Parts: sequence; structure tokens; C-alpha cells
Amino acid sequence: MDKKETSDLSIDRKECPRCKAVWLNGQHIWSGTGKPGDPETLSNLVCGLVEDPKCINPSHKKGHIYGEKDTWKKRSKFIDSKIKGDCHATWSNDSL
Repeated sequence: MDKKETSDLSIDRKECPRCKAVWLNGQHIWSGTGKPGDPETLSNLVCGLVEDPKCINPSHKKGHIYGEKDTWKKRSKFIDSKIKGDCHATWSNDSL
């Protein structure tokens, strides 16, 4: 019998039981876009809202906000400025 060629490729997939966020080989992946994500931004936008002990996000710290990352407050401020007619307001977070 011929020896079958094999590969040592493997994928480690982890899914948060609370919010269904996914990590592939340790990298958070946004479910809506499939783009690599940032666990600190995920913490600000999702994990911090639910504060579930089953959360598997390694960057989530209860009550902590990563101020330099995207937050709901920043998003709200951006939307409010657009509603008020500020045509110079920019959205700089392209990680989603």
C-alpha cells in the first residue's frame, strides 16, 4: 500500500458559551465579517455588558474599559455628531 501524504495542520477553535465569540488558534475573529478581531474591543462592546463568569475572553477584566479601543460611548458620540451635521466627524475603527 502507498504511504499517504499527511499534514500537521491543525486549528484550535474556542467559542464563548455566553456570546458565541470565536477564537481560531488564539486569534479572535469577528463573526459578522470573518476579519481578525481585537479582544480588548470585544471586551468593551460585548463582554463588559454581560459580565458573565463563563466569558472566555482572555482580555476581559470586570469593570475595565480599554479607553484607547472602540467603545459604545465613542460610537454614540460619532453618531450624535453626524446627526448634528458635523460632516468632518470620522470613524477610525476599521477592526470590525
